[in-house]
Amino acid sequence: MMAGRGGSETDAAGGPARHLPVLLDEVLEHLAPRDGGVYVDGTFGAGGYTRAILGAAACRVIAIDRDPNAIRDGQALVEESGGRLSLVHERFSELAEVATAVGEPLVDGVVLDIGVSSMQIDEGERGFSFRRDGPLDMRMSSEGPSAADLVAKLSETDLANVIYRFGEERRSRAVARAIVEARGREPIERTLQLADIVAKVVRAKPHEPHPATRTFQALRIAVNDELGELARALEGAERILRPGGRLVVVTFHSLEDRIVKNFLANRAKVATGSRHMPAVQGAAPSFTLVARGAVEPGEGELARNPRARSAKLRAAERTGAPAHASGDLSSLLPPLPVLDTHRRR
Repeated sequence: MMAGRGGSETDAAGGPARHLPVLLDEVLEHLAPRDGGVYVDGTFGAGGYTRAILGAAACRVIAIDRDPNAIRDGQALVEESGGRLSLVHERFSELAEVATAVGEPLVDGVVLDIGVSSMQIDEGERGFSFRRDGPLDMRMSSEGPSAADLVAKLSETDLANVIYRFGEERRSRAVARAIVEARGREPIERTLQLADIVAKVVRAKPHEPHPATRTFQALRIAVNDELGELARALEGAERILRPGGRLVVVTFHSLEDRIVKNFLANRAKVATGSRHMPAVQGAAPSFTLVARGAVEPGEGELARNPRARSAKLRAAERTGAPAHASGDLSSLLPPLPVLDTHRRR
């Protein structure tokens, strides 16, 4: 689901609210901010979590976002914080390096809210929305190839692989074929142009998600390397969390949640054995699970914010064991498409 961080609601004046943090109470409960603590908000967005953390304790927050618009709009909160907020323009996969650079090599908590924010979805010019017309961009920042570049340059096979692996779209081959046929007639450069192409291939009933949901999700993930960013951020959080520090992650679709679930299961795993087979020697657990399974929104939140419907929260507490050696992240990631066509071009 392309639900993203937070959601929209009407404000007091009757217009759309900019952002509504998802699972906010649950995030604070599991992060447990305390006076004197230092916390990293790796996905600042509109600052909903950061503002709540600053209000919950006399603590410091290091907030990170790769979107320059979020950094710009967050300056007012920086000024309000009285020196307790550092807002840094960077990818959240670099959170360990950012924390060290601002003088906090060890922190008491890390929160990550994975996905595209409601503000980005609602602004058609950002190119994330299949309901609002805009340039087919989808980049969180202005760096690297856009979604239009992928749509224009990837082979039909590569497109199908991206849409299937990252969007879990069952009709990925038909969608890729339709895109290749359409781009042969004219360039595909607008969001509604692509959404219309997909809607002619993928049928959806009125109560079901938009037919282009999974295709747009797939392109967004590929453009921003979202799954790789998440895996690297989890390892970074493990390195900088002090014993007793909390890691809280909110995800919005199964690919992200699976990565978080597998990472925490691996890091919390205790070597076991029996009287017939001694325990296998391995790295000591670096986390203990705080939330058993995923925490999901309650009915009240879903009524206020339908975009929260796919959100899941997982949380764990850092032990005193050393961080596990940084290994091959492929063990956390799903099988990834090889985009040789795009790299050659």
